[in-house]
Amino acid sequence: MSQFNISKEITEVCSQLILSRNHLELIMKNLNHELNQGLGKDTNNEASIKCFPTYVRDLPNGKEIGKFLALDLGGTNFRVLLIELGGDNTLPSKFNSKSKIYAVPQNVMLGDGTGLFDHIAECLANFMKEHDVNKEKLPLGFTFSFPLRQEGLTKARLVTWTKGFNCSGVEGEDVVRLLQDSIKRRGDVEIDVCAVLNDTTGTLMSCAWLNPNCRIGLIVGTGSNACYVERLENVELWDSDFNNPKQVIINTEWGAFGDNGCLDFIMTKYDNEIDRTSLNPKKQLFEKMISGMYMGELARLVIVKLTNDGALFRGQGSENLFKPGNFFTKYISEIESDKTGEFNNCRQVLEELCLVDITDQDCRDVRYICEVISKRAAQLSAAGVACLLNRMNEKSVVVAVDGSVYRFHPHFHNMMTETIESLVLPDITFDLMLSEDGSGRGAALVAAVASRSR
Repeated sequence: MSQFNISKEITEVCSQLILSRNHLELIMKNLNHELNQGLGKDTNNEASIKCFPTYVRDLPNGKEIGKFLALDLGGTNFRVLLIELGGDNTLPSKFNSKSKIYAVPQNVMLGDGTGLFDHIAECLANFMKEHDVNKEKLPLGFTFSFPLRQEGLTKARLVTWTKGFNCSGVEGEDVVRLLQDSIKRRGDVEIDVCAVLNDTTGTLMSCAWLNPNCRIGLIVGTGSNACYVERLENVELWDSDFNNPKQVIINTEWGAFGDNGCLDFIMTKYDNEIDRTSLNPKKQLFEKMISGMYMGELARLVIVKLTNDGALFRGQGSENLFKPGNFFTKYISEIESDKTGEFNNCRQVLEELCLVDITDQDCRDVRYICEVISKRAAQLSAAGVACLLNRMNEKSVVVAVDGSVYRFHPHFHNMMTETIESLVLPDITFDLMLSEDGSGRGAALVAAVASRSR
C-alpha cells in the first residue's frame, strides 16, 4: 500500500484509519483483559465479550467412522447434511457428503417456535427417507448461528433472534429440546442430537479433523467472531467436570469487543457514523470495523467526504454514490484485484455508481482508500488472533478461518499473516488455514466426536 502518487487531501483523511504498532499492542492488551473479564465468574455479567463455554472439549483425531447428520440453521435457508466418515482423514475417498438446502418461509420465520421446529423436523425426515437412512438412529450436530447461552453440549438457550427471525416462544428456551420435541411428535425417524454449536466452533472442528494442531476458529465474513481452546483452570464459568481433556472451546463472541469504550482510541468519525445508523447502535463495535457487512459502507463514507471536499471526481458525485449501502464490500475486493497501475475493475465499479469522466488519479485515490480500510480490518483481525496465540502459548498452532472477506479479498490472508508474525511471541509458529464448510462438516464432526466419547 503505497502513498506514492496519492493526493495529499486523500492521505490526510485516510491517516486516521491507519493503525500504528502501539495501537495494535494496546488492542491486544485490552482484548486479553476483556477475555479474562468474560471468563470470570464475578465479571462475566458486565463483560462485553461473553466468552461462552461451548462444552466441546474433545477435538477430532481424523479416525472417526460412521454416518452423521448435520443441521445448519443460520438464515432464511437451512441445510441438512449426511456425512459418512471412513476412519482416515488422509484419503478423500473416506469422506462422503450429501446435502440439501431447504427454505424457511417468511410466515414460518415470523410465526410461533413450534411451527419453525416442526418445519425443520419435517425436512429432516424427508431428507433421511430420500437417502434411505430413516430406519437408522443417527447422531446429529446442530449448527444454530444465533446468539446462544450454552448450558451443556446438548442444551443451549436462544438469547435473542437476529437476521429477520422473530418466532414466538423460543427466546430463553432450549433449542435442542424444541427440535427433539418436534422430531418426537412425528414419530417416523429417530435422531440423536449430540451437540449444538455455532459456525465458529464448526470452523475450528472442520480444520482440526485435517490438522490436529488446530486450536482457533475465526470467521471474517458478514460478521466476525472467534473461538479458541482454553484450559479449564482459566474458565471460572466452568460448571462441569474437570476430567481429561482439561480444556474447552470458548466461543468468545468478540464482535462485541469495544462496546464498553475500550476501543474508542481508534474509532473514527466514519466508524461512529456506521454505528449510529446501524440496526444495533453501541453494539458489536469491533465487528463493525472488520466485517463485510460494514466495510463497503465505511469506504463509501470516506469517498463521499472527499467528493464533497472536491478531492475526488472534481467534486461531482452521483445519486448512486450518495445512497447509503450502495458501495458493496465486494467492490473493495474487485478494486484491489486490479494489477498495479491498471484500473479496469475500479473503472467498472465507479461506472456502476454512475460516476462520469473518471481520471486515473481518481482510480488511484479510490484504490488507496479501499486498501487503507481493508488493511485496518486485516490488522484488527490479526491482533485478535495474535492475542489468542500468545494467551495459549502453544508452540505450533493452526488457525481455521472462514468467511467471505477472508475467502475473496485478494490480500487479506497475507496482510493478516504479516501482522500476526510481528505480534506473536518469538517461539510461536502458526498457519492460517481456510476451513471447508464449518457449519456443515464441522457440525457432523462435533456429533462424531461426541458420540465417540459417550
